[in-house]
Amino acid sequence: MDPLGKRKLGSSTLHVTQLGFGGAPLGDLYQRLDENVSLASIRAAHDAGLNLFDTAPLYGHGLSEHRFGHVLRQLPRDSFVLSTKIGRVLLSKDPAEIERGQWQGGLDFEPVFDYSYDGVLRALQDSLQRLAMPQIDILLIHDVDVWTHGDQIDRRFDEVMEGGYRAMVELRRNGHVRAIGVGVNEADMCARFARAGDFDCMLLAGRYTLLEQGALDDFLPLCEEKDIGIMLGGPFNSGILATGARPGAKYNYADAPPEIMERVGRIERVCDRHGVPLAAAAIQFPLGHCKVASIIPGAVSPAEIERNLATMKVEIPTELWADLRDEGLLRGDAPVPA
Repeated sequence: MDPLGKRKLGSSTLHVTQLGFGGAPLGDLYQRLDENVSLASIRAAHDAGLNLFDTAPLYGHGLSEHRFGHVLRQLPRDSFVLSTKIGRVLLSKDPAEIERGQWQGGLDFEPVFDYSYDGVLRALQDSLQRLAMPQIDILLIHDVDVWTHGDQIDRRFDEVMEGGYRAMVELRRNGHVRAIGVGVNEADMCARFARAGDFDCMLLAGRYTLLEQGALDDFLPLCEEKDIGIMLGGPFNSGILATGARPGAKYNYADAPPEIMERVGRIERVCDRHGVPLAAAAIQFPLGHCKVASIIPGAVSPAEIERNLATMKVEIPTELWADLRDEGLLRGDAPVPA
């Protein structure tokens, strides 16, 4: 599979490379990163021909956006597609009082939820300043999901659809952004948004992978019906589909439970029989679906960029997918790469 081959992103006019760059790790996710290596990773991705770059204010509380902007603002604007998100504004606060969560470094600002009309406009302007660019291409509603908001999810959904969504539609209509969408970790919430609004694309993380295909039940058929393009984040389910079922392997940002370890071990054995690295099957599988436009794994070094490119190019025999189906490890209705 050609990682630099381009696909149209849903109902937008954008065409994105089948391999993109997810920006969460460059916010110092789980570890503090060397600044020069972080910047070199972005440049390496662009130099290799990747054109889709996704970030968010949450990632390192602004640090990921700063790093992307530092590199991309120096490059031809028509050579990349830039995506960021709304739903949080960053406020200054005593560094000792900031809840950093998974971010081991990052900037000394605290994210505060705001899905209102005015909050979206402010969040976009703040992002443009951190990116040092006058315009982004894709604007996504971030983290309106049960994982983030629990029993407050209905209130947050109504807040964004009655407020922030209206601002996003106006921004698209006026040409300030080229596409609008949603970025969450739950296929059911993507389907709910797809029914409620007019979205060009969505970033679904971790829920349509070699390990789980529940998005085929409802969400992906809706994407075909409404021409919604998918940017697929988390193709390795937080790591286990890259490392295999090894001690300490991560699933959903935590140590993988025994049932996940067992299933991934079985998938890995099928891949081994065909001489295919597990990571190669995992990164290529989602692109078998016609609405998945790009896979956007993260990377923290130029070497990881090269590795992602290489795994996209591994030739995978059709017999591998057939064996996964025969062993009950892949849904029978899941389309696979040609």
